[in-house]
Amino acid sequence: MVSWFKALSKTRSVLGSALQGMVSDGVEVDERSLEELEVALLKADLPPRLVAELVMDLEENQLHGDSTPADVLKESLKRNLKLSDKDPFDFDHSPACVLMLGVNGAGKTTTCAKLAWRAKKQGRNVMLGAADTFRAAGTEQLRMWGETLDVPVVSGRQGSDASAVAYDALDAAHARGADLLFIDTAGRMHTKDHLMDELEKMVRALKKRDENAPHATWMVLDASLGQNSLNQARIFHQSVPLSGLILTKLDGSSRAGFLFNIQKEMPGVPVLFSGLGEAKEDLVPFDAKAFLDGLLKAGDDDEG
Repeated sequence: MVSWFKALSKTRSVLGSALQGMVSDGVEVDERSLEELEVALLKADLPPRLVAELVMDLEENQLHGDSTPADVLKESLKRNLKLSDKDPFDFDHSPACVLMLGVNGAGKTTTCAKLAWRAKKQGRNVMLGAADTFRAAGTEQLRMWGETLDVPVVSGRQGSDASAVAYDALDAAHARGADLLFIDTAGRMHTKDHLMDELEKMVRALKKRDENAPHATWMVLDASLGQNSLNQARIFHQSVPLSGLILTKLDGSSRAGFLFNIQKEMPGVPVLFSGLGEAKEDLVPFDAKAFLDGLLKAGDDDEG
């Protein structure tokens, strides 16, 4: 399993000497070091407002506080992360229907399978719904994952009504006594409006089978896209309100700081899972402490 420290190595390299110098013991905070830190944080895609806030906190501490710069940074960043100790798989409904959203290329289909593996490992009865009927490869990929994981998959023909497939998947989950149903959806249509209309139609179809469905709407974001992923989330959130986010490809990103932008711009939508590598074990629950340590600590990239 890939460690948080290793997964965040690219973002940490962007922060570079500016950040590592700031968190070293006995460092003096001066105008030059603050300017270097500000540039490094912006390159890592931290939101400008947060960067300004961090610089002000360091300046204030230098004048009136007695904390180390490292502690000031950690506390300031921690304030901007939403923390939750609840298992994302714990729902009041059974079966719980989770609608998985995201653009093609973010790793949505693979993430559905990895979530199913994790939930099954917890002893839950899981099913998958292949409602990305626009892309034949997506449906086939999910079917193959289903065979590998021994998880039932409800699917339809390419070009068939995606809402009907979603309805059938939820109906089958009820019939088979499943605990959790993950429904993979399309990430690309002829136009953005077409895609959003399709998703809204799917939600209406699910509610015909269960008025409370979907019980969660999770969006998969490609961390390597940084700020662009946040823009995608905003668009989806307007049509189908999101209840959680999943960051993939964190190990391939030098812009992991955009996570703080998500937390500021989309209050109430927590990051639930993070992809630290390729293996199914590398999709892990979001850990704020491990995330901050991975950004701020110096050490061997091969540790843990």
